[in-house]
Amino acid sequence: MKLVTSSVVLSLAAAALSVFAFPIFAQDRSLSENPELAAYFEAEVSQLEQQNELTRFKSLEEWQEAKPVLREQLFDMLGLSPRPAKTPLEPVIEGTVDEAEFVVERVHFQSLPGLYVTGNFYRPKIADKPLPTILYVCGHGQVKKDGVSFGNKTHYHYHGAWFARNGYNCLIIDTLQLGEIEGIHHGTYKMNRWWWNSRGYTPAGVEAWNCIRALDYLETRAEVDASKIGVSGRSGGGAYSWWISALDERIQCSVPVAGITNLRDHVVNGCVEGHCDCMFMVNTYRWDFATVAALVAPRPLLISNTDKDTIFPLEGVVDIHRQVRHIYQLHEAGDNLGLQITEGPHKDTQELHIHAFRWFNRFLRGDDSMIQKTADKFFQPEQLRVFGPNPTDEINTRVDEVFVAPAEVSSSHQVLNNSQAWFAEKISLLRQRSFAAWPDNNADWTPANTVRIETLPISELDLPESSSLQRVRIHFESQAHVPLYIDGVMHRDANLESLAMAELRIAANAEETFRRELTPPYSKTSSLFVMSPRGIGPHKWNGNDSKQIQIQRRFQLIGTTADAMQVWDIRRGLQIVQTVCPGLQEPVDIEGEKSLQIHVLLASLFEPSVPLQPLQLAEQNAENWPSILNITRTVAPQEVVGLALWRRSMHPAGNPDAFSLLKFATELSNAPDWKGGRIVYDAQ
Repeated sequence: MKLVTSSVVLSLAAAALSVFAFPIFAQDRSLSENPELAAYFEAEVSQLEQQNELTRFKSLEEWQEAKPVLREQLFDMLGLSPRPAKTPLEPVIEGTVDEAEFVVERVHFQSLPGLYVTGNFYRPKIADKPLPTILYVCGHGQVKKDGVSFGNKTHYHYHGAWFARNGYNCLIIDTLQLGEIEGIHHGTYKMNRWWWNSRGYTPAGVEAWNCIRALDYLETRAEVDASKIGVSGRSGGGAYSWWISALDERIQCSVPVAGITNLRDHVVNGCVEGHCDCMFMVNTYRWDFATVAALVAPRPLLISNTDKDTIFPLEGVVDIHRQVRHIYQLHEAGDNLGLQITEGPHKDTQELHIHAFRWFNRFLRGDDSMIQKTADKFFQPEQLRVFGPNPTDEINTRVDEVFVAPAEVSSSHQVLNNSQAWFAEKISLLRQRSFAAWPDNNADWTPANTVRIETLPISELDLPESSSLQRVRIHFESQAHVPLYIDGVMHRDANLESLAMAELRIAANAEETFRRELTPPYSKTSSLFVMSPRGIGPHKWNGNDSKQIQIQRRFQLIGTTADAMQVWDIRRGLQIVQTVCPGLQEPVDIEGEKSLQIHVLLASLFEPSVPLQPLQLAEQNAENWPSILNITRTVAPQEVVGLALWRRSMHPAGNPDAFSLLKFATELSNAPDWKGGRIVYDAQ
């Protein structure tokens, strides 16, 4: 029985039904309050643009050799390497809705056990053979009434209706955040889930996996011609169209709409501030976004956008097309790549629809005729809802905790069988997966070019001018556009060149540290230096809490985090002290205060000249462990302590302690789970 006629449109009162688009658009996306930080990001993006420029591939053979490696990197950056098991989909058709020309099935399946994907499957009423089929992935269009989410599939349902009225099947699936079961896309955007970085998790990976499993589902349908499957979606759906098109060659034709721009737009021009986390992979390999698009070649691809889109700006879209065109030309498949730019803002306009429909007709049906029917709205949201009550076994709302597995702790046998190889492998993995954005230790930094030393009045520390102490400040650049300084206090008759011993304290407030430590009479035999890394204490970036979040997210997009670069700054600070104090007779004693303890521990792993001091890392849980890309996915946090212990025991100035290493190794398997866990090791 036909429930509604084709003239019915979606017209519920705004007070009863909310239909609005995410993401939240930022008003001021500049870094004008932080010019040095802006220069840093400009330099980093410029370097990555050169590294990633697709015209570097000079032959098809060269590209084809690189393509499988790049595709696997993308799987990895989406948290899909290794792949999750393809468990049974358990598909269910909960009911149907009839229209004059087509039927809509209200379906769901499980992409992982308990990870429910709700959707609507549109199919023509009359079909005598399997048909070309479109996977439509939704943007951020929320449809919610009285606290009940109907899924963004209901917001975009007119696309499915058009395809079904024109001889296609179309499966529209809900996204994680705005589906019937409401998950989370805004982990770092506004929920302070910075541990997503450490775990290597992004909701983009869940969306990509749901798309892969949606293709698996479509292949089970007798109505579907599996050799003619296309994908489309706009905004967030445009991004997911890119993920599935790049990862899975079962997609034969793609029209991502308003879902991509280049790294420069996101980082330098601030478009990241208008996007939630589902739009980005964890950029472990430091890509620009044209690389994602290039993985679609040589299959038919229409890059579609409007000319006044403020979060996918025209210039970045055109740059993506320029680079990808080169790859299509290597394939001699230039006719398979299109660029559509229509007039308008970030909006799902009719002009965008028409060209997308014609593109699919051309490549999936061999039909180049004019479009006669528009994409019309037919249904009320309630008619398209799949579930009544949501299933109680769903994991959608906590999938971030389980989608990417944390690193397993090495066994006692692995550690003790060849501890040197174990240490070298873990350090290499950390350098590649967590600290890839660090400059080259030798080529990119010359201390003599950046160091400047000045004398400061000791009275600023509430000590009399007649004190037996003097105060110095050592200015240096940790890397280009990152000026820092180290404050030092030493005896009045000492000088930097002749110091025999030195302590380096990493803290947020140097004066507070000095006042606490310099209680007259000053009895320390070593000189005390205090340093704050970038973004902390005197080097804190300007801007309100929202701006601070968006600064952190810019770091993510260039393949690092602020915490990871702070670890680098600590390494540089240690090297600076060693450089300006050439007469040191003992290694520098380095220590981190409060939450900076782990930063110092990690820095020390990469500085073999430092014998680590006793470790006091109590109550370091998921909330205060540094946000560093992939770190807990690569090395178990408990194991970091083991790495530090091994390094300390092997240092010439340390005390080899085979018994402690053995004890630690044999107890690793009983270490507590990281979330809410406890790490305590006292090397004494």
